[in-house]
Amino acid sequence: MNNPFNHSTLLKVGQLAPDFTLLSQNGQPVHLAEVLQRAWVILFFYPKDHSPICTSQVCAFKNAYEDFRAAGAEVIGISADSVASHQGFAQKQNLPFTLLSDPSREVAELYGVPMMMGLLPSRVTFVIDKNQTIRLAYPSQFNAKAHMEKALHLLRQRSQPVL
Repeated sequence: MNNPFNHSTLLKVGQLAPDFTLLSQNGQPVHLAEVLQRAWVILFFYPKDHSPICTSQVCAFKNAYEDFRAAGAEVIGISADSVASHQGFAQKQNLPFTLLSDPSREVAELYGVPMMMGLLPSRVTFVIDKNQTIRLAYPSQFNAKAHMEKALHLLRQRSQPVL
């Protein structure tokens, strides 16, 4: 059976996360390096605003947002949708975090996020530490909630005291 998800180009744990600047749902530029000065970043790529699985994914991150903040992380979603689409989606879902517009898929390509079956961008979550090092690279097209769970689990493990 053909694997619709090609992992060969996906950035791996231990690699440096490429820096970028994209526009948020408010039309403001967001620079990854600036966010990393304040917090770890949960960077999740998703296919499409307003679609059922993507809505489930962003709502999982929304519902755990305070847990991410308490663990010292900021959540950022990226798709190829326009700033206007992101603005409507963020308002409709009452999202407390930033959505970034990557219409040319330039940033998705920097991170090695493939197209699923050549049609839609794949669903991938990265956890990036303040040194810009990737600590998690989790691809899963259909288990949207697992993206939030795996990222939060990693952050909680990191904050556990070593005995």
